Amino acid sequence: MVYTVTFNPSLDYIVSVENFRTGCVNRTSAEMVCAGGKGINVSLVLKNLGYESTALGFLAGFTGDEIARRLEKEGVKTDFIYIKDGMSRINIKIRAAQESEINGQGPAVSEEALQKLYWRLDRLAEGDALVLAGSIPESLPQSVYRDMMQYLEKKHLRIIVDAARDLLVNVLDCHPFLVKPNHHELGEIFGVQLSNKKEVIAYGRKLQEMGARNVLVSMAGDGAALLAEDGRVFEMEAPEGRVKNSVGAGDSMVAGFLAGYLESGDLETAFKKSVCAGSASAFSDRLATAEEVEKLLHTLPENG
Repeated sequence: MVYTVTFNPSLDYIVSVENFRTGCVNRTSAEMVCAGGKGINVSLVLKNLGYESTALGFLAGFTGDEIARRLEKEGVKTDFIYIKDGMSRINIKIRAAQESEINGQGPAVSEEALQKLYWRLDRLAEGDALVLAGSIPESLPQSVYRDMMQYLEKKHLRIIVDAARDLLVNVLDCHPFLVKPNHHELGEIFGVQLSNKKEVIAYGRKLQEMGARNVLVSMAGDGAALLAEDGRVFEMEAPEGRVKNSVGAGDSMVAGFLAGYLESGDLETAFKKSVCAGSASAFSDRLATAEEVEKLLHTLPENG
């Protein structure tokens, strides 16, 4: 079974604005509202690819109710903890000549609420996969992902971490099955700017030296690289297509990797599905579907 954890879910209000300008009134040319948050996106894409998961995390207020309603409509199984005070955040995504985002804060997560999440994690069994993805509320310490991994250590889970900076660095000595920074996040960890795959691979190896088993690094239009725990390195250019939307592309990569690995047990197969899933979401107004991913897989040289 696959479980995803989203500490700070959101309602994403995605608007297209032609000739967006600051300091004046702008009008939308298109609008869309959807449930968001990195772990939630992983669960949604997994569902599209034919794999069940359970979405865990924290919800609050009327926005939390709407997030739960939308996930239920999509057929995603959930087991959220509801917080009495505050509300789940609303994130505004502006599609214009340059994409911009305004992300809300979300509710404070108390020790009592966090303990309820731990009780849910007690249900996980050996062989299950757990995705820890995204930011956390300010009320929680940057060690929270590491604390969870240490708590679950004896269960021998496949844990995937998609987070930035300290949240990611702190888990490395717990030997996560996979970490998935993008090249900007990887550079931020080491205080450098990475501009090509050679540099990405060199710094990805440093994450392995720090404890990560497999390292998947996305590079937007320049494709991705996977450093496998057996020493192999896989590189792939991004499939050709017109980018419509970058929201959820990285999360789709995580879902594609998981789906490919669960299907085959092979890291190279998982990597290819990962890149195609991320690209399929980027080429669509919504998250990738199975048909869109398969179509891109068939454009790869190995698939004729």
